[in-house]
Amino acid sequence: MSIGVGIIGAGVISETYLTNLTSFPDVKVVHVADIDVPRAEAQAGKHGVPKASTVADLLTDPDVELVVNLTIPAAHVEVGLAALDAGKHVWSEKPLALDRQTGRKLLDRAKEKGLRVACAPDTLLGAGLQTARRAIDEGRIGEPMTALALFQVPGPESWHPAPEFLYQAGGGPLLDIGPYYLSTLVSLFGPISKVTGAGGQARATRVIGSGPRAGTEFAVTVPTTVTALVEFTRGGSAQIVMSFDSALRRVGFLELTGTGGTAVLPDPNYFDGPTVLHILGKDEPEELAAQGHSASRGTGALELARAIKEGVPERASGELAYHVLDAMLAIEESMASGRSVELQSTTGIPQALPGDWDPYARTF
Repeated sequence: MSIGVGIIGAGVISETYLTNLTSFPDVKVVHVADIDVPRAEAQAGKHGVPKASTVADLLTDPDVELVVNLTIPAAHVEVGLAALDAGKHVWSEKPLALDRQTGRKLLDRAKEKGLRVACAPDTLLGAGLQTARRAIDEGRIGEPMTALALFQVPGPESWHPAPEFLYQAGGGPLLDIGPYYLSTLVSLFGPISKVTGAGGQARATRVIGSGPRAGTEFAVTVPTTVTALVEFTRGGSAQIVMSFDSALRRVGFLELTGTGGTAVLPDPNYFDGPTVLHILGKDEPEELAAQGHSASRGTGALELARAIKEGVPERASGELAYHVLDAMLAIEESMASGRSVELQSTTGIPQALPGDWDPYARTF
């Protein structure tokens, strides 16, 4: 029998989640909730979901076994704790929390109640990054040593109709985009041991560039350019640049250099794309087309549901998300103090997905 899913948060990202989750036979979306109930009703009606209501009503729905938390970052923990207290498993959008204390509280509460918490990004489970992972695990570039990650854009206020939250605590290029890159790096190098950060803020205010509130000015409260040196427990390092200040766009740039070559990975913010291998001693690069499923956001919630049914660990785990959060907060602390910061958390490396993993198959 399919696992019943309730979605909390009917904003922009819910469209992709609902499109995908309503197409996976192992889960059934039975309820949508939002603080704006008419918005929840509109999304439920559009996607054939039978119930729409307030968050409180969804949490009392016995048909909901797994809550997909698509609220703004500042509400992730509050909603997650409420779902756990209601006896529901939780899939959360990133970041897991805004601070270590509440992030740890969320994971500890889940453990106390025998429930699961997993967290985006689930791009890790996409065919693009999984194909890259298999090639690197097979030793195609030798032992990974260094990585370079670049994400540079002018900022999302030009296209997002309500971008304020992306420039407040829990946002900025580091906490908004960093999880995609850092989660990928941890899945390849293992846990992070130490970080050193630098950066700053280009402008104290921004202006909304599209939608009904175009022209509205709002305050910026977080760094909008972040650079960091990331060192890993097992050895190796990565340099990252995350910016909402650059007129020159560089997105999806992630390359990994090993003892035998370099792999240019697909954009970690997406689920597909080729991997290009530059092998030492070979004149021509080798392009590996993405091999695997074609689903996108919502894949992690499905993989969590299957892991619950099978009694095995989920891959996009809350512990992985907490470790990445710890690293991002440590980068911010390093920026403020001018010193390197050692991480106190650790995490395991999630298992690679089987090449024939199919979200559209019924498995139970």
